[in-house]
Amino acid sequence: MKIVSLVPSVTELLYTLGLEQEVAGITKFCVHPQTWFRTKTRIGGTKTLNPEKIAALRPDLVIANKEENVKEQVEALQERFPVLVTDVNSYRGALDMIHTIGAATQRTAEATALISAIEKEFAALKNPAQKTAAYFIWKDPWMTAGGDTFISDMMSRAGFKNLYAARNRYPTVHLDELRALCPEYLLLASEPYPFSEKHRAALQRLFPGVKILLVDGELFSWYGSRMLEAPAGFLRLKEG
Repeated sequence: MKIVSLVPSVTELLYTLGLEQEVAGITKFCVHPQTWFRTKTRIGGTKTLNPEKIAALRPDLVIANKEENVKEQVEALQERFPVLVTDVNSYRGALDMIHTIGAATQRTAEATALISAIEKEFAALKNPAQKTAAYFIWKDPWMTAGGDTFISDMMSRAGFKNLYAARNRYPTVHLDELRALCPEYLLLASEPYPFSEKHRAALQRLFPGVKILLVDGELFSWYGSRMLEAPAGFLRLKEG
């Protein structure tokens, strides 16, 4: 079986499932594992796929994602190759996706073991106290995670109540509007926008008394084997 992954977190999952020989192509954003990033054929970006490079690999399976890839590009691939389109909006949905990919790649046992390990790690979080928060993924304009996202579910499990849970996907917000909601925390993700200390400091001046944290976006938004690391990361975040 030859596999092409169009999704960074899925690429890492395929590595965890032991599909070293089967995975032939990945995107330029599939940075984990580093060995694959250096050696596997790169077939463009998640939203700028190179169909010729994909075709040259003659894949038996292409794995895409409804949110991360462009619909028209995926539909064009579906006319030529078997394509599995994932759609993950929650913790439970992520576990279901791991099972589905395990079955599609003849790695059901490995996927089942991974799911069990993830569930064990998250069980250790118990029921963390919920602190009100907004999770920023972008600036100019400011954009946050809405309630129907995997990120929002991860926020809850990390002990944060999403102030924008009533809104969908990734709404644009105004800082004056956010101030009126009296957040206890602001979370600045490392991706897709690379928030840094200068952004944290600038926001701190606008929101005195609010705890503003730079957070690892992979822990909140990468569904798959990265979820094994998320609970420990969430505990360190609250302890810090």
